[in-house]
Amino acid sequence: MLTNKFLKSVLFLFTLTVLVSSVMNAQVDRSKRPLPAEAKAVNIAESKTFTLENGLKVVVVEDHKLPLISLSLSVDNDPVAEKENAGYIDITGKLLRTGTKNKSKVQIDKAIDFIGASFNVSASGFYASSLKKHSSELLSIVSEVITEPSFPQEEFENLKKQAISNLASSKDEPNAIADKLSKKIFYGENHPYADIESEQSISSINIDLCKEYYSKYYRPNISYLSIVGDVTLSEAKEMATKYFGKWKSAAVPSAVLPSPSAVLPSPSAPLVNKVAMVDRPNSVQSVLIVGYPVKINLASPDVLQARVMNTILGGGVFRLFENLREKHGYTYGAYSTLDNDKYIGSFSASADVRNEVTDSSITQIIYELKRIRNEKVSTEELSKAINYLTGAFAIQLETPQTVANFATNIEKYGLAKDFYKTYLTRLSKVTPEEIQSAAKKYILPENLYILCVGKQSEVADKLKKFSIAGKVDYYDVDIKKIDPNAAVLPEGVDAKDIINKYIAAIGGKEKLDGVKDRTMEASMTMQGMDVTITTYQKAPNKFMVKTSFQGMEQKVYSDGTKGGSSSPMGNKEFSEKDLNDSKFQYGMNSLSNLEAFNAKLKLEGVKNISGKDAYKISITLPSGTVLTSYFDKESHLKVRDESEAESPQGTFTQVVDYNDYREVSGIMYPFLMKTSVAGMAFDVKVTKVEVNSGLADSLFGE
Repeated sequence: MLTNKFLKSVLFLFTLTVLVSSVMNAQVDRSKRPLPAEAKAVNIAESKTFTLENGLKVVVVEDHKLPLISLSLSVDNDPVAEKENAGYIDITGKLLRTGTKNKSKVQIDKAIDFIGASFNVSASGFYASSLKKHSSELLSIVSEVITEPSFPQEEFENLKKQAISNLASSKDEPNAIADKLSKKIFYGENHPYADIESEQSISSINIDLCKEYYSKYYRPNISYLSIVGDVTLSEAKEMATKYFGKWKSAAVPSAVLPSPSAVLPSPSAPLVNKVAMVDRPNSVQSVLIVGYPVKINLASPDVLQARVMNTILGGGVFRLFENLREKHGYTYGAYSTLDNDKYIGSFSASADVRNEVTDSSITQIIYELKRIRNEKVSTEELSKAINYLTGAFAIQLETPQTVANFATNIEKYGLAKDFYKTYLTRLSKVTPEEIQSAAKKYILPENLYILCVGKQSEVADKLKKFSIAGKVDYYDVDIKKIDPNAAVLPEGVDAKDIINKYIAAIGGKEKLDGVKDRTMEASMTMQGMDVTITTYQKAPNKFMVKTSFQGMEQKVYSDGTKGGSSSPMGNKEFSEKDLNDSKFQYGMNSLSNLEAFNAKLKLEGVKNISGKDAYKISITLPSGTVLTSYFDKESHLKVRDESEAESPQGTFTQVVDYNDYREVSGIMYPFLMKTSVAGMAFDVKVTKVEVNSGLADSLFGE
């Protein structure tokens, strides 16, 4: 219960507040918007610099509030074109962390963990941090990794496998495809920023390429080492000299970078709007990127005004978001980015939108691009953007790595020593006129690359109106330009002929028809779990697929008349459609007995699969289900299947690539199946194939 004394105190304070408010209201003109207080300089310690005899530039920022030390190395070489070996630079950076002349990867990891440090390495440098009392141990490990890497072959092979696996995961990820498309379109074929990794490029990489890159470009005379934290200038000099002074300098190749795109009206934008797309036949959404390369970096005189301008346009929950999501309901989010870069940056606006509003979304994006050029922003919008950027800057200052990056940027770009100290003061003084000036310079609504990854049959015709020529350029998922209407096929070749050659290549119809039952065992790893898959098949259309992991088992089965699935989550019977489709998909020798299924074949064209041409054949079942198979033009073996897979998140394209064919009882079977669906990729390895073992009919029931 509240006491009388407490209530009296509350009433007194309330009365006092009202009186003070009344006095102040009498003195303040409420018709005028109050001016914000001028932002103060940011309290960042001034950096100090020195250079070692080997050319390593060292930047020191003292911060004695906590007993911590952070180290950051930036290797500042020109961009390197990887071309047909795209991916080897990234692998080189990761490989550095896997072993030195004196330590294995395990020993490095244990040493870092023992002192409670962090240490990340890339092809462009490293970041490391620890308590100051462990700085000697940390520097000893870090310097050894950087100056004495051993490039272990086994770790190199593991990194290649990981890279290929990650690529397989991204092939069905529309945003990953859109990102690759934008790089290729924005920068052109010959620019290093347009290099795109593929399974073929990763496979071509050898360890000598990695060693050569390290030898050429990982040199102290083009590098910046920042030391931030509880350290003095004299201590930093001692550290840098002791641990990096013996790192050998050498001449580093420089690059002659091609012009990214057309010359006018901007050095990096197309002369007129151009449209390009990648077809994803089962997409219910379009991924849109609208943009172009742009020349802007930290040393640009209007970089701050340009950043505020982009923030208002779409760098946060601002105009694009409010238009496309809040006003029209086209998307969950729409944003823009203006990336500065030492060599060539980029502007882009992006959104994931429903197929039916793809063209409407592009129209609204272009509308907002024109509006920010043609109209001054309001003081309310400007204030909102400045507050947003002020908060983001304050959060950045909480991490030592950011302070290290600031110090390095000052040296790398020749910025004023107080560039970051005065950031908030300069930010608070940006005007609507400066915003419009930046927009007219960097926002080019008549000179756009308009890129779409989506369902061609539903959106392509709607995209043509955004191109003066009424033209859409088409690319496949590997970002190779294609003509979707041109199928270069030999005369006289049809789908049935290709299927017959496939049957002959794997052993012939007589051999296939001689197989009355088959057992196939396979294994895979999924999210760290070992999974076993056993498939039993019996002619003509009985099957049982058992999937086992962590003591649980799932089944998909049919005895030819009924079937379904069972799992710890429950049982489900096949519908009539699912039952009939499953007889073709899981049954014995379906392709050698097409007549029994009344399936329709169509030769769709030729597609490059893993560097080789393959015939694309669609197979339409009586239910309307469409399956797509690809057959190598030379070997005639089946190299890929595509089909739709249902999930709680919607419909996805499931891709299975067939590799490592081996002969069993006169028939060729693939012993490696690379499967990807919904952004996940798995290697299914066959461990056993057994035929005509006399499987009992009772095996194929629930």
